[in-house]
Amino acid sequence: MKTIGLIGGMSWESTVSYYQTINQQVKLRLGGFNSAKLCLYSVNFAEIEALQRAGEWQQMASILTQAASALEAAGADFILICTNTMHKVADEVSAGINIPLIHIADATADEIISDNKQKIALLGTRFTMEQAFYKQRLQDKYDIEVLVPNSDDQTIVHDIIYQELCQGIIKAKSKQQYLAIIDKLIAQGAQGVILGCTEIGLLIGTEDVSVSVYDTAQLHAIKAVDIAIADSL
Repeated sequence: MKTIGLIGGMSWESTVSYYQTINQQVKLRLGGFNSAKLCLYSVNFAEIEALQRAGEWQQMASILTQAASALEAAGADFILICTNTMHKVADEVSAGINIPLIHIADATADEIISDNKQKIALLGTRFTMEQAFYKQRLQDKYDIEVLVPNSDDQTIVHDIIYQELCQGIIKAKSKQQYLAIIDKLIAQGAQGVILGCTEIGLLIGTEDVSVSVYDTAQLHAIKAVDIAIADSL
């Protein structure tokens, strides 16, 4: 079994789901007392969030590259960054290590393609919804058309992530706001919705939406297990 390296803490609320899903999947597939071999480097999200607001992406790239290097030195065979937004610096992090970095958008796209879906809604932080680093990868590499909410709705989605979900606060009102925004995107032709922030899965489940739901945290974690145990089956 390969050793999984996780860069977590962004926020720790969703990192918990990574650890849980990875170990549940290993036990399900291998049985008995099997659990995952992994290393976790958890950053202080307060530092990252302040740098995000300041637009200091190069400094964040340095922090995550140091974390990835520490995981590599600890014996990790490959790395996952347990957040969508910070994949904005994924290329810089990957360039700073000698082991693979498994991109969250690739894990998500694999599932979308297997479902034969081509037009997908994307919810996430404003960084993920507005900027090209995530949407463009899905469009250019996988020919997936990406729909995002309008500017006002992006503000609602973003604020709920940072003011509530990242702090473990789950509100029924916020869930209804998200579902209303998703319904607008479905009306525009979305065949599914990407929960493009690893905390959104704490609020929205597959049972809540009439189209396919792609929980990036779950899909990323499952991809890690696929790779880790490939030689164990």
